[in-house]
This record gives sequence, structure tokens and C-alpha cells, in this order.
Amino acid sequence: MSHQEQVSQDLLLVEIHEHTAVLTMNNPPANTWTAQSLKALKNTVERLNDNKAVYALVLTGQGEKFFSAGADLNLFASGDKAVAVDMAHRFGEAFEALSAFRGVSIAAINGYAMGGGLEVALACDIRIAEQQAELALPEAKVGLLPCAGGTQNLTWLVGEGWAKRMILCGERVSAQQGLEIGLVEQVVPAGQSLEAAMAMAASVANQSPSSVAACKQLIQNCRVATHQHGLMKERELFVQLFDTDDQAEGVRAFLDKRPPQWKNQ
Repeated sequence: MSHQEQVSQDLLLVEIHEHTAVLTMNNPPANTWTAQSLKALKNTVERLNDNKAVYALVLTGQGEKFFSAGADLNLFASGDKAVAVDMAHRFGEAFEALSAFRGVSIAAINGYAMGGGLEVALACDIRIAEQQAELALPEAKVGLLPCAGGTQNLTWLVGEGWAKRMILCGERVSAQQGLEIGLVEQVVPAGQSLEAAMAMAASVANQSPSSVAACKQLIQNCRVATHQHGLMKERELFVQLFDTDDQAEGVRAFLDKRPPQWKNQ
């Protein structure tokens, strides 16, 4: 293993518990993103896509204060556009890979989620925030903008008004406010986000992995395609499931009143 590979692995810790992969951002004190950790995230998600025994992914931050504070602003202090181009590309590749993960991704937001730290949570399917967490996209305060999906994904989740309050006015949102506006799906007491995310991830194993992948594709298709196209795609993927072992096993297990044993592992 090269030194660079070891550094990348240290910045993003990966553990697999049964059918769930736990990814922990590990760059104290604020779990900021670097070129190395973004590459590690992209590569890790791609490996997990190939591991059919993994049905869900949980992302959290090391420590008790920060989920992630986003990019290290020291990277942009020089004003070098070449650095900006490279980092924007790396952020886009990593977070888009996470968004396209074939299973279910859950962000366990255990503290501050700022800038690229909130954007990586926005790239996940579901967000569980601890009650003390604060969420923001403050890039405009330092002459930048959210370039890792923030303007697009936040608006999709919370609507134009709240997206403008958070991005244009620099408004921070508490976990409870986030729940009320649809930014997060669940709020839990301090220290319990990982436990809650793991419990939710475990429930994914009750669903057929083939069905989950198809349904996720259809749900996210709503962002870019017309309603009519989505309806056509829905019927197409429904029929394609009959080419999988999961379809026959799922129906048989239900009729036999037993838990299914999924084949795509």
C-alpha cells in the first residue's frame, strides 16, 4: 500500500457490519474534505457497489462536535483557479458517486454540517440529525458558492424559498428546523444518530436489493425527467425484475410465510 493510499484510508474509515457499510469522515478537528478524502469516498462507493452483500451505507463524522465543516478554506486562499477547477471536479465526482450508490445511503449527522459537509449529507438518500446539529451552506460569506450539488439538491429537498434563505442569506438551520422544512428525515438525541442510522440501514435488508436499486433509480429520476417518462420507466423496470432471482424468491417467501433469502449477494 502506498503512503497516499494509507492517508486516504485514514481520512475515511470504513467498516462493514453485516449488510451495512459504515463510512466515518476522520480529519480532525472538523472532518474537512481534502483531495485525498474525496478520492477515497469515490473509490469506496465504487467498491461497495461491487459488493453485493452490502445493502446500505451509513456516513458519519468522527468525534462529537462535527459531522463535517466541508472544504478546508486554506485550499482556496491563494486564489488559484487551477486548484478551484480540480477541487470542484473532485467534489462533484465523489458526491455524485455517493448519490448513485445502488443501495440506501443514510447520513448520521452527529454535529455541525457546513458547506461541503452538508452537501455530502444532501447526496445521501436519508438524513438523521442529532438535536444539537446545525446545518448551513455559508460559502457566499467567503466569496464562494456551494459547488458540490448544494444549490441543486437543497432546492429539491426544501424548495426555493428555504434554499435562498440558507444560501443567499447565510441562514443556519437547527436540526428541528431541518426536520420541519424537509432537510432531514429524523431528529434524535445527542450521540444517537449512528445507532438510529444503523437500525434504519438494517431494515433495508428486508427489501430485495434488486428492487431497492430499481426504485431508487425511479425516485431520483423525478429530478430530471418528465412525469410521463417516469411512468414509462416504472413499468419497464417492473418487468425487468422478473429476470432476477430476487423476484421469484420474494414472492415464494411471502407465500411460504418465511423470511426471503436474497440471491444477489
